[in-house]
Parts: sequence; C-alpha cells; structure tokens
Amino acid sequence: MSRLRSDFWVSAYLRRCGVEGVEAALRKRGASEAGAIFVKVDRLDGTASLYGPAPQLFLDDSGERRFSPVLQDVMPLDVEERMTREIRFDPDLWLVEVDDRDGRHFLDLATEE
Repeated sequence: MSRLRSDFWVSAYLRRCGVEGVEAALRKRGASEAGAIFVKVDRLDGTASLYGPAPQLFLDDSGERRFSPVLQDVMPLDVEERMTREIRFDPDLWLVEVDDRDGRHFLDLATEE
C-alpha cells in the first residue's frame, strides 16, 4: 500500500490539531509527495519536544506514517538547533509546530512489539 502524500498528511494533521483546539502552524513546507515530516511540540513552559519519522524498522505494510521522539523535554532552542542541522541534511523536509501546554501531539508513535 502506498503512503499518503506529505502535503495531504500535513494538511489533515493541521486540521486535526484545530479540531482538538490546539494551535499548530506549518513552519516549513517540504517536498509535496515524500518529504520527511517533523513535529515540534512547544509546551509553552520553556520545554519542547521533537518528533520525526520512525526508523524503517518500525514501519509496517499499512502505509501509515509513524513517528518517534527525537528530543524530549528540552529547551525550544535545542529543537531549533537540531532542525537547522536536519534542514541542512534534507532541505525537502516539513516542519510543523504545535503549541500545547499538555504536550499533546496526536501522532502515531512507533513502538517495539
């Protein structure tokens, strides 16, 4: 099964956040069809987390996007520095920023089963 295009996934994700009453914004538009997607969650208390694409090891045949934590409960500047490096490596990636005091991200996280 093929995976949903990145632009469609991001659009649906932003809509989902809005429905949940959570502020989310597209910070960087990437490649429409297959750009990697990163999500920064700012808890608005001086901490943030970053989620990125799960390693291929955790992907199944469903075509669902899975995410894994890249940075957890760090200063927002740490996330910005990491994303600067990621963008240098992959200029076609997407970056979505979510502002939520509870740290909700609404992502499917990869888990070892």
